[in-house]
Amino acid sequence: MRPLSLFAPAKVNLALHVLGRRADGYHELDSIVAFADVGDRLTFTPADEFSIAASGPFAAALPQAADNIIAKSWVAAQAIARTRGRALPAVSVHLEKNLPVASGIGGGSANAAAALKGFLSLAGIDGINREIAAAGLAIGADVPVCLSGVACRMRGVGERIAPIAGFAPLPAILVNPLVEVSTAAVFRGLALDKGQSCGAPIADARDPALWRNDLAAPAIALAPSIGEVLERLAATPGVTRAFMSGSGATCVALCRDEHVAPDLDPAWWVARTVLS
Repeated sequence: MRPLSLFAPAKVNLALHVLGRRADGYHELDSIVAFADVGDRLTFTPADEFSIAASGPFAAALPQAADNIIAKSWVAAQAIARTRGRALPAVSVHLEKNLPVASGIGGGSANAAAALKGFLSLAGIDGINREIAAAGLAIGADVPVCLSGVACRMRGVGERIAPIAGFAPLPAILVNPLVEVSTAAVFRGLALDKGQSCGAPIADARDPALWRNDLAAPAIALAPSIGEVLERLAATPGVTRAFMSGSGATCVALCRDEHVAPDLDPAWWVARTVLS
């Protein structure tokens, strides 16, 4: 077996409408998702036993290996391989962690999706079917859309995914003030009771003027620096739209071209990208 390397792109929520809280406690979502050309990278190398190691600018912020979401993908891949009579070889996984942790751009979910694909590929299982998508959903709500890896409309808790045909690439700038925001805490900030409805669904999946992120207000209440980032981006000539992705704290500026130059704090994490 030769080493296998897979890219785990950042996931950006161009829209994130919270429709309400279901009776089971989960929140019903309607979201437009695209993927960046920046992200993490996983490398799989033959080994005597499964292990995870990490490097990169945000490696120190990761949980211990046993608690890493990649380990959950390993367990899920083993179960899938067993159902197909396949052997999953032991591997050492090296994660190059380039994306901030707990940043609203799906770094962990993208890593889990790439890991699941990688493990299954090593067992001779390629492609994504319902069984694999369901295994991804059990790992995390954003894992199925990260398994798809293409611009999508994502609904439910993350299980209903429809690719968007003809999605035009979008030049963008990602900015994170390097504060970690708890997704659970942001959702709690909505203060929705079980069974309670909230906002309206996306009216037009191709009209950004009708899109919103219902998690922005509770995220800003927890981390006011998000609001500062958004203000600076929105005030920049050439920025057509500034918004927060996911539960934060990463903010996104959609730009007319690659020459847009916002005034940003040098301590913030900034990445120029193209969303597709």
